[in-house]
Amino acid sequence: MTPRPEVRTRVGLIGLGVISKFYVAGFDRLPGLDLAAVCDLRPDALEPFQDVAKCYTGHAELLADADVDAVVVNVPNDAHATVCRDALAAGVAVCVEKPLAIRVEDGRALAALAREKDVTLFTSFHRRYNSAVLRLLDDVSAADSPIRSLTVRYLERIEEHAGSDRWYLDAERCGGGCVADNGPNAFDVVRLFLGDVELAAADVVRDELGTDRQASVDLRSTAGVTARVELDWAYEGEVKDVAVELRDGTRLYADMLDGHPEFKGSLWHEYVGVLTDFDARLRGGQEASRDGLAALELVDAVYRAEGATR
Repeated sequence: MTPRPEVRTRVGLIGLGVISKFYVAGFDRLPGLDLAAVCDLRPDALEPFQDVAKCYTGHAELLADADVDAVVVNVPNDAHATVCRDALAAGVAVCVEKPLAIRVEDGRALAALAREKDVTLFTSFHRRYNSAVLRLLDDVSAADSPIRSLTVRYLERIEEHAGSDRWYLDAERCGGGCVADNGPNAFDVVRLFLGDVELAAADVVRDELGTDRQASVDLRSTAGVTARVELDWAYEGEVKDVAVELRDGTRLYADMLDGHPEFKGSLWHEYVGVLTDFDARLRGGQEASRDGLAALELVDAVYRAEGATR
């Protein structure tokens, strides 16, 4: 892929749900990115942008008319594959909210299309830009002892975090429950520290409607380091943290919410990190990122393992 010249990158934001405000704020802080167009099925959601960007109610119209270099795909999970596919087919770079898709087959097809079209496909894992996580990563890198084990906890009550985006509560649209939606972020944090990992074991708890609300997932790196991911969609309160034990017994810890008392307060700086990294990849000429597909394959492995044991 040919690196982009040092010009401002024109970006379209497709989907104006609860996470969109963090992207919009990120554009305001990054002089190299222009929010050139927005898209949402709801005309009222477009009203605040009428004087600052081109507005569309369909992503196909945006891709055909807005002359953008890239798009941020922030639509419900079940629409990720379609919107990403249309953008890549048009030669437009993509930053898509996790998960890359809800079916692993669709994720693989998107990665193949990005390679074929020589276009950047990037999945937004905002926790890898969390300041506490990055400090912990530095501490681990500076330590004299390697990692023995790692635990990532992602605990919340999903009804509080879904806000007006009630599709999170529809397993068909979300792709599942806590494993499908919170799992990718947690799995990506594990991969940030350990590199490629594979599933070792999984214990999934479903509610009366059949949605996975809790899960404990054990992973193992290619070097044999173990990791545990704990997910909970029924937790009273919120815990997002990472605990590391080194082989010499040292324990290191990162609270992703520390210093951010506002609800979802950490997301303001994390999404600046997302957009900064995406723009750097565009300017560096990088093609499809492995991260999004790797996380989706772990989600698929958990559900398959669960199906094999039930």
